[in-house]
Amino acid sequence: MLIEFSVGNYRSFKEQVTFSMVAANLAAKDKKLDENNVFEIDNDLKVLKSAAIYGANASGKSNLATALGFMRWFMINSSKETQSTEKIGVERFKLSTETEAKPSFFEIVFLMSGKRYRYGFEATLEKVVSEWLFYVPKSKETKLFGRKLDKISVSKTYKAEGIQQKTRHNALFLSVSAQFNVQIAEKILDWLVNRVKLISGLDDSGYQGYTVSCLMNNENKDEIIQLIKKLDLGFGDVKVEESEVTVDSLLIKFPDEIKNFILKSAGNKVISIQTMHRKFDEKGNIISTKELFNLNNQESEGTQKVFSLAGPLVDTLKNGKILIIDEFDARIHPLISRAIVELFNSNETNPNNAQLIFMTHDTNLLNNKLFRRDQIWFTEKNRYGATDLYSLAEYNISNDTSFESDYIKGRYGAIPYIGNLNHLIDSHA
Repeated sequence: MLIEFSVGNYRSFKEQVTFSMVAANLAAKDKKLDENNVFEIDNDLKVLKSAAIYGANASGKSNLATALGFMRWFMINSSKETQSTEKIGVERFKLSTETEAKPSFFEIVFLMSGKRYRYGFEATLEKVVSEWLFYVPKSKETKLFGRKLDKISVSKTYKAEGIQQKTRHNALFLSVSAQFNVQIAEKILDWLVNRVKLISGLDDSGYQGYTVSCLMNNENKDEIIQLIKKLDLGFGDVKVEESEVTVDSLLIKFPDEIKNFILKSAGNKVISIQTMHRKFDEKGNIISTKELFNLNNQESEGTQKVFSLAGPLVDTLKNGKILIIDEFDARIHPLISRAIVELFNSNETNPNNAQLIFMTHDTNLLNNKLFRRDQIWFTEKNRYGATDLYSLAEYNISNDTSFESDYIKGRYGAIPYIGNLNHLIDSHA
């Protein structure tokens, strides 16, 4: 369960900012909404099931997802996919002489196996400056390890003595610990790999493959087909077939190097995805329910995206995982976006407390019947080009306020301020 994520000095984040899924102590505005959108960990901690992040173009929304994606990759791979001479892939904030040489800061707070963990690190292009891991075994936060440059102190509970000397200056101790079978480190990385998914709403090629794999292996197949039908994409079923191909069977128009690439990358296999439609006669009677369309050639891009999302959505909801989607609304109708959010904001369809976090421009979702104020976040750049991240819960507004209308009017900031375009084109030219 994701609780908080903090980042600083990464691309546009000059100062440290914190995104939180902790439910704020708001006055009850809608009992049903509060009961569905929030779940209780203990008497002191309640967590949100979903959150939306709004902001103008280039305001830093995507950078939050990118920063979390980098942190996740570095935690998993820094010990095994980097060499001692390689630079660390942090991106410095270049618009300030004060911060351009300072390390980037990353910290994540999460719940795993019923315990709360807080892990983070600071890094420059050349080295890991500091690193820490704490957890709460009962009621008090306890340090598992701490690092300042090459000096690493380890608690007995962490069971990683002797691994300090095996940790390079540009690798994380957590990542190295997992390589040497430290159980706590292995569990954390397994949680990151299997419980946290980040995807882009602009490029669905990666997770389309996941959805296809689920259908071919009968993994969540019934639920995926049911979701596709309920979202009204215009077809009733999907047919996925895998067939062997040879260079001769590929279209002649492809050059030899492309044919060879297809064969090599697909292992001499081609997977076709076909949607099944109803066919009518001249009197409007259904004569067939098996008219096939090629998904990637004959269906709209929006349909392709929703199909691709179906697998990750079902997996996330069934297994109580965390799904983070950048550009969530791209190519999706607002009613479908809303339906997906409602799946997460429901005790019935989200019994395992899965979490959805997404970056969007879809103001139709800015609705006080769909979200609590603490579920809505904004990004805005200041005059120095640095991003500020803040929640609607910080505003003292009534519960029946029109979030969408006030946002468009600029009451919460985080919108583009467009100049006068009247004289952009010279009408006398």
